[in-house]
Amino acid sequence: MQELHGIAVSPGLAIGEAIIIDQEGSRVSRRLVSRQGVDNEVARWLQAADVASQALLRNRDRVAEQLGTQYGAIFSAQHQMLADPKLRKEIEALIRERCYAAEYAVHRTFRRYAKVFQDLKNELIAERANDIDDIEKRLLSALHGRRQEKHAGLQTAVIVLAHNLTPSEAVHLDPVLTLGFACEIGGAGSHTAIVAEAMEIPAVVGVGRFLAEVVPGDTVIVDGDRGCVIVHPDQQTLHRFQQELISRRQQVQDLESLRALPCETTDGCRIALHANIEFPREVAACLARGADGIGLYRTEFLYLGARRAPTEEDHFRAYSQVVATMQGRPVVIRTLDLGADKINSPVEIAEEPNPFLGLRSIRLSLRYKHLFRTQLRAILRASLLGPVWVMFPLVSTFTELRQARAILEETGDQLEAEGCEIRRDLPVGIMVEVPAAVLLLERFAREVDFFSIGTNDLIQYTLAVDRSNKDVSELYNAADPAILRLIQIAGEVARRTGKPLSLCGQMSANPLFAMLLLGLGLRSLSVPPSAIPEVKRICRLVSLAECEEVARRALMLDTAGEVTELLETEFRLRVSDSLSLG
Repeated sequence: MQELHGIAVSPGLAIGEAIIIDQEGSRVSRRLVSRQGVDNEVARWLQAADVASQALLRNRDRVAEQLGTQYGAIFSAQHQMLADPKLRKEIEALIRERCYAAEYAVHRTFRRYAKVFQDLKNELIAERANDIDDIEKRLLSALHGRRQEKHAGLQTAVIVLAHNLTPSEAVHLDPVLTLGFACEIGGAGSHTAIVAEAMEIPAVVGVGRFLAEVVPGDTVIVDGDRGCVIVHPDQQTLHRFQQELISRRQQVQDLESLRALPCETTDGCRIALHANIEFPREVAACLARGADGIGLYRTEFLYLGARRAPTEEDHFRAYSQVVATMQGRPVVIRTLDLGADKINSPVEIAEEPNPFLGLRSIRLSLRYKHLFRTQLRAILRASLLGPVWVMFPLVSTFTELRQARAILEETGDQLEAEGCEIRRDLPVGIMVEVPAAVLLLERFAREVDFFSIGTNDLIQYTLAVDRSNKDVSELYNAADPAILRLIQIAGEVARRTGKPLSLCGQMSANPLFAMLLLGLGLRSLSVPPSAIPEVKRICRLVSLAECEEVARRALMLDTAGEVTELLETEFRLRVSDSLSLG
């Protein structure tokens, strides 16, 4: 048995037989053609480029129809890249001037482009090299006269394993027959990871070299929650995971009954349970799972693959669709949160020695005010369709908050001067993501209407841990006592000032933390749509007094490990009691 760990990019558990796709990637040897054959080789290249372009457009339309236009933008970006005159001239020049065969000219050019991305210090931007690989594979397949999607004709349910799965390959996975997938390379911000999560296929990437140990047909376990892949599981391990899979399926059925029930504790305290979304298409899942509203609408995906900044109408269409569909439930729209750990944008940003401490989030918006105003105009217009709240990310100083609010006011004045009706009473809040914001929270409460704790960044900045660095990843822990103390402080401020406080980081999506967060003063949580039923179940099993006791005990502990052990014990106790009563 071999247990491997990588990056969990799409939750869920899958057990099945392995199928291996493109184990080593494309190998292209250096081949030359005669001078007389150059024109024919250029014609082969141009024909392959046309075939690949049409395939990318088909992918775009198919994915946009099934998953939403934002996902289709992945392939629009690839299509634009392939259409780039500079790239096309470079490939043709290699064929005409060096007499390279079309395959080798394509390979040389795309390897050079991929290396530029891979050499960038920004890890998530470097992952765009996966899109370069995708286009290259498609071109080589067209040149060889074969279909790229070798796995499109699956006949039985399998676990797909690959050295690297490109976005095109991922979207052609049959979600019924693909139980899960795992890749040797890849990162959490890759387009492949985004597609996997959208398709709700359990997936783990960045596992490292392991395919040489696998034979097609071997039993493999993919745990998309823990970021774990188990090859050749022994009988005991296999039985344990099979029982867990059965339990999960039963749990999903049981949780369906909670959809229409309120999220409240046993002593009647109502907990607002909102959803985090990134794409308008996710609203249906929010409503189906009983979300009270949208607690975090991330807007960065509008920039994915774009060669131009999204227009006001691009923003407005996305926001208005969500607000209208939520049927009167509140929608919290977070303004641009672009930066080092986000998807690349068309904004030209100088390379920074430490981008996590540099120009990002609200700082970026205040530097590029024309982009900020475009987004704010769309938000203000969409606010007429329902209760919209606007939230500024990574605020650490009053100067930033006041500048952002001033631009919001000026934008409203401009729209009204143009004869556009808007709401001027939009609730304005900030993301609490840095210790400085926590320390000044009581003063911030005088100038904002609500707060939302973003634990992903709060953990990173409090513990001085780069959350994308595997070498220190074990230090990045939501259960660290310092993080609990900061959340407690925020909860006390919210109670004293009467300002709504929510928590929208990954911490809130983990049912293990539900009791602790309620005990620390949270009365509103915002989680991925898929996490709503389980978090609601835990909230309905406990009283506030029990939660406060758990929080009191947790705050007395010295290490994240001790806190986690306490929470696991309390969680098992509540869940086992509910099962025995059921």
